[in-house]
Amino acid sequence: MSLGRRHFLASSAIALSSPSLFANAFGSSEGPRKRIAFLGTTVFQHSHSQHFLDRHAMGYTWGGRWQMPRFDVASVYIDQTPEADLAKSRIEKYGLKAFPSIAEALTLGTSKLAVDGVVIIAEHGKYPVNEKGQTRYPRYDWFKQVVKVFESSGRSVPVFNDKHLSTNWNECVEMVEDSKRLGFGFLAGSSLPVTWRLPSIDLPFGTPMSESACVCYGGVDSYDFHGLETAQCMSERRAGGEVGISSVHALKGENLWEELAKPGRDISRKLVVAALTRSHNLPVDTGYPTAPVTFEWARKNLQGTIGYLIEHLDGYRTTMLMTNIRDFNYAGMRKDTGEIVSCQMYLPMPGTSATTADFFNPLARHVETLVLEGKSPYPVERTLLTSGMVIGGVESLFAGEKRIDTPEMKVAYQATRESHHWQT
Repeated sequence: MSLGRRHFLASSAIALSSPSLFANAFGSSEGPRKRIAFLGTTVFQHSHSQHFLDRHAMGYTWGGRWQMPRFDVASVYIDQTPEADLAKSRIEKYGLKAFPSIAEALTLGTSKLAVDGVVIIAEHGKYPVNEKGQTRYPRYDWFKQVVKVFESSGRSVPVFNDKHLSTNWNECVEMVEDSKRLGFGFLAGSSLPVTWRLPSIDLPFGTPMSESACVCYGGVDSYDFHGLETAQCMSERRAGGEVGISSVHALKGENLWEELAKPGRDISRKLVVAALTRSHNLPVDTGYPTAPVTFEWARKNLQGTIGYLIEHLDGYRTTMLMTNIRDFNYAGMRKDTGEIVSCQMYLPMPGTSATTADFFNPLARHVETLVLEGKSPYPVERTLLTSGMVIGGVESLFAGEKRIDTPEMKVAYQATRESHHWQT
């Protein structure tokens, strides 16, 4: 479905035409720098567009120093400008040039593609909501407009898509197929797989695994995606790689706890408890949990939890719970030793200890690497599959908490040996 397109306010035309004065002032003199088109839905404080635009135009902290952007922002297209808009001031601050359409941002007002990469941040803003409660952000629509420019220009460049691909499975598949058909690097997804880990562990590549779990927080068709990518970035490293999923079953409250209490779910229960013990935000009474953290304690204290129970085609399982805690915690069980591997994917939210949301730094850096090297640091199939998991969870809830079979989500891929999470 093609969404109505809104053009950036004409007032942004006063922006300077030179791309990224900050980057040019400190950039390398070794040959011409790569240039990107930045496409954002809306820019306000703590919006995804603000986080990425600031990093790509001014830089970010990295390895104990300030890292200047490794490419320039050549053009900006912003779809909506609400009352709290920061787009105009950011464009002026960084000396950027705004364009009234996606095609013009990619061609710099000419007839052919004139940039070396495209960054799509279609998160936040006012967009249609369907009967299932999914916000139809224009990720697919914008991606197709980008592809149209590629096709008419006879060449393509790397593309980054923030968060999940679409709310429609066929659209998700089409986006990945377009990238392969035209041969351009395609990176997508969440900051969770690449943020800090506490402790800073990794699952050894090719480890035999039986199941993974993530206990996190947030809402449906929103933070559920982050929770699923938290689990999937570990699950995909298992022996044999990822093979796709056969079903998604979403449950709420007591229905969820009853399902997890069944005899065949003993590993799931152990992993949920292990993940919870990595949390820094467990519910307390007068400064401490009311009892030791167990499955029954969780059942009593985490009321209102929504869970996605996912079956993979090779018998592997993923359990994702959205609770009232305020962090993202992973646990997985090794099949060979029975050992539980666990950590927290550290995501301190803006407004608390991390006012700059530094967990966006590694993802912004991977976007730079995508453009500079012309290929994605890790497979886009991860985000294709997690997008499908979200779609399946939404469908399951919409159908009255019924299990949804997903034969179409046979997404097989092999993870990279390097996990890419932030360690510097």
